[in-house]
Amino acid sequence: MERYKQEFVEFMVECKVLKFGDFTLKSGRKSPFFMNAGAYVTGTQLRKLGEYYARAIHDNFGLDFDVIFGPAYKGIPLSVATSMAISELYGKDVRYCSNRKEIKDHGDTGILLGSKLNDGDRVIMIEDVTTSGKSIEETCPILKAQADVKICGLIVSLNRMEVGLGGKLSALDEIREKYGIETRAIVNMSEVTECLYNKPVGGEIVIDDTIKEALDRYYSEYGVK
Repeated sequence: MERYKQEFVEFMVECKVLKFGDFTLKSGRKSPFFMNAGAYVTGTQLRKLGEYYARAIHDNFGLDFDVIFGPAYKGIPLSVATSMAISELYGKDVRYCSNRKEIKDHGDTGILLGSKLNDGDRVIMIEDVTTSGKSIEETCPILKAQADVKICGLIVSLNRMEVGLGGKLSALDEIREKYGIETRAIVNMSEVTECLYNKPVGGEIVIDDTIKEALDRYYSEYGVK
C-alpha cells in the first residue's frame, strides 16, 4: 500500500471522520463503522484532505482534465481544496465547480457555483463516499444540461466495498456500469482494516479483535461477493 494511503487512513481516524462501533446507516443497515466527511472542520484538515485527493486523482486518472466537480453540499469544499492541492503539488491549474440545490435567479445566476462549464470540458467528479449513487444520478443530468462535457471519472475517499442497491455489485461498480464512468477511491475498507487491525493510532487500537469480528460478520452479509 502506498505511504500516502496509510497516512490517509490514520488521518481519517485522527480527525474523527472514520469511527468504529455500532451505527445505523441511512439504508437501515447496522454497520460497525461510519464515515462522516463533515467532521473535517479546520483549514489544516481541509488542506491535507485536498492533498490526499490530489495524489489519488493523479495516480488513477492523471492530470489531463479541466474541471473538478463536487456535488452539493459536501462536494463543495472537496472540489475547492483538491483544485488548490493539484495546483500546489503538480503546478496544474484546474477549475472547480459545484451545483446549487436551488437555481439562483439573481446576481450570479444559474445552478452552478465556481466555474461555468464549456463544451469539451473534461470533468473529474469528487465525493466523500457513495453507497447508492444517488448524488451521481442527480448531478450527471445537471452537468450534461450545462455543456457537452466528458465525465472522465469519479473519485471518493473511501470504497465501503459493500453491495449497492442492486444487491450484487458495489455502489462504485454500479455507477461504472450504469453511467460508463471510471470510479476510484483513495482507499478501500480492506486497506483500512490492513492498516488499523491491532495497530495503534494516537496510542489507541482502533480495530481490535472485537471490531474485526464485527467487520467480518458485516461483510459476510453485505460485502461484494
